[in-house]
Amino acid sequence: MKRIGCFALLVAMSVNGMVTAEEEKVDGWISLWDGKTFKNWKASENTKSWTIKDGAFVAFGPRSHLFYVGKEAPFTNFHFKCEVMTGPVSNGGIYFHTKYQQNGWPKFGYEAQVNNTHGDPKKTGSLYDVKNVLKAPAKDNEWFTEEVIVRGRNIQIVVNGKKVVDFTEAVDRKAGADFTRKLDKGTFAFQAHDPKSVVRFRKIMVKKLP
Repeated sequence: MKRIGCFALLVAMSVNGMVTAEEEKVDGWISLWDGKTFKNWKASENTKSWTIKDGAFVAFGPRSHLFYVGKEAPFTNFHFKCEVMTGPVSNGGIYFHTKYQQNGWPKFGYEAQVNNTHGDPKKTGSLYDVKNVLKAPAKDNEWFTEEVIVRGRNIQIVVNGKKVVDFTEAVDRKAGADFTRKLDKGTFAFQAHDPKSVVRFRKIMVKKLP
């Protein structure tokens, strides 16, 4: 099956955030969420900041991070994608190569930023504090696709089909003390940033790469 055909089939089979078993077999993609429960996902600290509505995880409340803890982890090289919707002046994030921690901002891995109109100048698609995007490539109140691709030391972030970040980690890059921001292996996590931000995530899929 040609790649464009695979994509069309994925779109056709995804309904209300849920992904069918057939979808998981298309071109190596697997679903990380059933679209209905918190199975395989674990929230940190303020767990009530996470709800499920209309086939989407909804982040709304004090700081909390929702980690994938299912059997597919850990991930090293991968192509990750999901659909995201931000409310006005909302901030969120997609962490990768991270690991579960009960409190605080995730220390391990990198963050792909989610922010179209929040005051933080680092906008959607930024590789947070490493390679920043200063003009949002998406809009509030509209579903957009955010993808993260890791191959070796290279990280690409794609928003609505447009590559906004292409970063290759230096061989001698050192992990930071507070935030490692260094490739390794790990899982994914979504961010509930603050009590005023509303961010939705759905159709969460990954393809493992060699």
